[in-house]
Order: sequence, then C-alpha cells, then structure tokens
Amino acid sequence: MELVSRLAFLLVSVILMLLAAGLTGYAIYSVVTTFQTPHAATDTAMLDVIGYLIIATAVFDVAKYLLEEEVARGQERRRASEVRKSLTKFMSTMVIAVFLEALVVIFKVARDDVNLLLYPTALIVAGTGMMLGLGLFQRLSASVERDIERGAIDDTEDEDREDGKPRGRRSKPAQP
Repeated sequence: MELVSRLAFLLVSVILMLLAAGLTGYAIYSVVTTFQTPHAATDTAMLDVIGYLIIATAVFDVAKYLLEEEVARGQERRRASEVRKSLTKFMSTMVIAVFLEALVVIFKVARDDVNLLLYPTALIVAGTGMMLGLGLFQRLSASVERDIERGAIDDTEDEDREDGKPRGRRSKPAQP
C-alpha cells in the first residue's frame, strides 16, 4: 500500500510541476505578445504575468513538498525539528504567495473600482491568519522539541501494552 501511495504522490507531483511550467510558459508568451501588440495595456499585462508567476511558484512548491516529504521520505520516522522546518518552509512560501497575490490584485482593482478592494483585503487577512498560525505552530513545536531534548517527553512510540493502546508520552514530569 505504501508503494501505491508513493506512486500516487509522484504522479500528482509531476502533474503539478508540469502545470507550474505551463503557467510560467504562458506568462512568458503573454509578455512577448503584449510587447508585440501596438497600443497594448502593458501595465495590466505585466500585473497578470506577475500573478501567473506567483501561482506557478506556489504550485511548484506544493509539488516539491510532496516529492520531498511523501515520495522521497515516505513513512519513515522523522524528528519533530525536521517536520517543523519542512512545514515552515512550505507555509512560508504559501504566505508569501498570498501576500503577493493580494498586492497584485490591489494594484489591478484600485484602478478600476475601489469598491472591489474587499477581495484583496480578505487575502491580506487570510495571509495574516496563516502567518499567525505558523507562528503559533513554531512556538508550540519548539516547546515540544525543548521538552524532548530535556527528556520530559519520550520521543519513542511504545505500543507494548497488552490492550495495544500506546503508552502515555510523558516519561517524567516536565521541569521548568
């Protein structure tokens, strides 16, 4: 079953990378055709290209994350610090993409209809929420890592109980 899972993640990753490459190619094509067209609205076209490239980067990062975490590593056991660093890199890229997309949409919408600024404002609020959530995750996972290093939490999973349920994770009381 693990092989099927890895193959599925590999297939999805490759498709996402191809789609990201397609978006990048379309962005380049769009820039070239805009500059070849007389009297074209190059400012709007450039903002569109930036949006395509931001989305392509985010899609590529998702594909890279799936390849690294699900295909290459699979189900092997990882330390909490490795998971935290990997997830932090991934989420940081997503947060940056959300903020950049909000910025692009603000420039687009501000010219046409200021009443449409609700969407980019919602993107900024969502990006801020993502950043706050990432900060909370960092804080909580770092404290767990410190507890593991001090020996307050047993980092091994022990399922030797007769009823098959895992034992408690605390090996001794946490010391301040």
